[in-house]
Amino acid sequence: MRLFAIVAAVLVAVALPLTPAQAQTPEPAASQLDDVVILARRSGAPMWTVTRGDSTLILVGAITGIPRDLSWRPDDLEAAAARSQQILTPQVGQASFSDLFRVIWRIRTIARMPNGQTSADYLTPDWQARLEAVMADERNEDWRTKSLLILGFDLMQDKAGYSRRRGGDDAMDVIRRAARRARVQTRPVGTVRGDELIDSLITAPQTAHVACVEAAIAAAELGPDAARDRAEDWRALRVADVVASPIDKALNQCWPWGDPEIAPQLRQQWAAAIETAMISPGVTMGVAPIRLLAEEGGVLDALAAGGFEVVGPEWK
Repeated sequence: MRLFAIVAAVLVAVALPLTPAQAQTPEPAASQLDDVVILARRSGAPMWTVTRGDSTLILVGAITGIPRDLSWRPDDLEAAAARSQQILTPQVGQASFSDLFRVIWRIRTIARMPNGQTSADYLTPDWQARLEAVMADERNEDWRTKSLLILGFDLMQDKAGYSRRRGGDDAMDVIRRAARRARVQTRPVGTVRGDELIDSLITAPQTAHVACVEAAIAAAELGPDAARDRAEDWRALRVADVVASPIDKALNQCWPWGDPEIAPQLRQQWAAAIETAMISPGVTMGVAPIRLLAEEGGVLDALAAGGFEVVGPEWK
């Protein structure tokens, strides 16, 4: 079931609907623009603004797995999103029924090691010893024969306290909800073909997931506080600390962001969407994984290198 949750997080069969009636929304007055920016900043979510002429881009750095009891102000972010002219959201996967059937048909290949193999066949003795220490309290030995990809996600969730969907609302949830309620035009920055995603899952050798499981082990060694510390850093606008957190490092190494063919495609689509937003009049809000925005050579670095003034918290 956890495998299906991982795949479902990426394979979204239908994008959020566009609302053509909103496409000709009048350009905001200066006071309205200020209100949007002030509301977004007051929410507590890390955000940056870039302005060129009559085009303003608000970039919100999101994380998943926010604890339910973490206090921030999502209502303000929702109000800011509702006043935007359009909203950029992450990519969607164009999955067909045949793609999903392929996952079911090849579930054993994706979820388990090849027959007779264990994690010790792929990890160095040092990393295997660290894994053994983390898993010492497990009641059974099933983890030894799980695929390294699934083991990596298990380590993050069961040991490091990271929960993708059972936590509180994250910035992506809030902005998407605001867009639906206010009928703001929402545009995914791109699509990824479901067959490409499934191929990367089915054909990748276990060695392709070694970096993922090593990063997940490092996160798991910190225990359940790893996820809370990351969320606290996010709320406190300690952006560099979030990007450098063991959980974000692991997410960046694990599928799909760790896939050498899919990850560049995802990054290029965001770069193209932001370039388009900077020539579109009005206020565009974009919500993206914070590591995509603030990583070395990421979106914010590219904007700064392009001569734009990026206003917001330090990201280095």
